[in-house]
Amino acid sequence: MRIRKSVILSVLLMISFAVQANDNVDPFENLNRKMYSFNMAIDTVAFKPLAKGYKALTPDLVEVGVGNFFGNIRDLGTLVNNVLQFKFHAASIDFARVAFNTTLGLGGVLDVASGMGLKKNSEDFGQTLGAWGVPSGPYLVLPFFGPGSLRDSPASFVPLDAWGYTDHVPTRNIGYGTRLINKRAELFEYEKLVTGDEYIFIRDAYLGIRQQAVNDGVVDESFDEDDF
Repeated sequence: MRIRKSVILSVLLMISFAVQANDNVDPFENLNRKMYSFNMAIDTVAFKPLAKGYKALTPDLVEVGVGNFFGNIRDLGTLVNNVLQFKFHAASIDFARVAFNTTLGLGGVLDVASGMGLKKNSEDFGQTLGAWGVPSGPYLVLPFFGPGSLRDSPASFVPLDAWGYTDHVPTRNIGYGTRLINKRAELFEYEKLVTGDEYIFIRDAYLGIRQQAVNDGVVDESFDEDDF
């Protein structure tokens, strides 16, 4: 675990240095910092305590199962976005993952597809817009939703989340809550990686990781976002 964390920290620091080379990524910094402080306050009094209780009461095997279940649902959105980006080979892998995990994996609770060599992809509509040539635009922090950009934040509201089409409203809301708390619990192991100014660290890490995601893992060293 220590090796894993040190590797992640090294990658985040390299990404941070690349992002800092451009001073135009955060023209709304004053407003963004206020939104960041608001979100941190909400996290401190609500989400973090709930996530700690969830982690204390939930066996690791169940946590993994919950993550796998919602990850299988997210694979449907990834499938759609890969099709929209004309990545048909990746889309075929997404389809196979969903098919095997939904059937052999008991509705996605077990990730049997990864064991079969079917690599998990991760695509969202913000990445799709980036692949279509839409620039990221300035960094933007929204209340409750956290870090984003003028491209990615609105794109997150495009209804590609299959869970959102669950007809039974109470079940849908319970699912949203469980997914949120489970995801928050997963972040505990990474919190100690944050150093210095938390706002700057998270901003630069987010922008760098998003750039990598849009470019399919290829980092543009110039990281030029002048065409906002």
